[in-house]
Amino acid sequence: MLEGSIWNKILKFALPLAATSIMQQLFNATDVAVVGQFVGKDALAAVGANAIVINLLLNLVIGLSIGANVVCAMRIGSKDYLRIKKTIHTSIVLAFTSGIILAVFGVYFARDILELVDTPEHIMDSAVLYLRILMGGVPIMLVYNFGASLLRSKGDTKRPLYAMLCAGTINVLLNLFFVIQLKMGVEGVAIATVIASCSSASLMVYWLHREKGPMQLRFDKLGIDKSILIHICKVGLPTGFQGMVFSFSNVIIQIA
Repeated sequence: MLEGSIWNKILKFALPLAATSIMQQLFNATDVAVVGQFVGKDALAAVGANAIVINLLLNLVIGLSIGANVVCAMRIGSKDYLRIKKTIHTSIVLAFTSGIILAVFGVYFARDILELVDTPEHIMDSAVLYLRILMGGVPIMLVYNFGASLLRSKGDTKRPLYAMLCAGTINVLLNLFFVIQLKMGVEGVAIATVIASCSSASLMVYWLHREKGPMQLRFDKLGIDKSILIHICKVGLPTGFQGMVFSFSNVIIQIA
């Protein structure tokens, strides 16, 4: 990125990044398409009712992971190898622990959240089941997003895309298998999404573990560095909340 013409480098960096974001947004759309085609209109409505809630969550998660991306990129630029190592390990721990907190909150308050967006009573149970299963997989989703952000901090946007393509393919195949073969409803597509997310997160952890030098993820070094954690949150939380504000307008529209 620091040598020669910048334009071709921007395209090589940005296009896989854009494609990854589109793939991630299509996960819920795939669930909607499968249950709408093979289960029925109530299941379709139950999954669709969760779309705005999931988008709110995704914007917060992506914003927070951008904090890890910025902090790690700064350390790479300054060749501060010790801080790079600490940023890698702090980011992964932050991803998993914050994911657990969000998962517990989402599972416990799933019905309350859906009542706030005025979900119709006749699809409430199905919508709650779908949201609770998805929220249970949030720690895995955060590990993927933070891992992808760390790889992007060194200019690698291709491997996060490959991981998302793999997860997207698994999601579609499992959706069809659970719904058509096993005759499952909304719980089938939700479980498929969580399993697909596990595959992308596993690839992120594997690639980071196989990295050479300060970017390598070592499980015996996992821990929180307080100053790096604060820096990540200072950058990431405002970005996440900014994204949530736009999605929140869609929540108001759906309620109306």
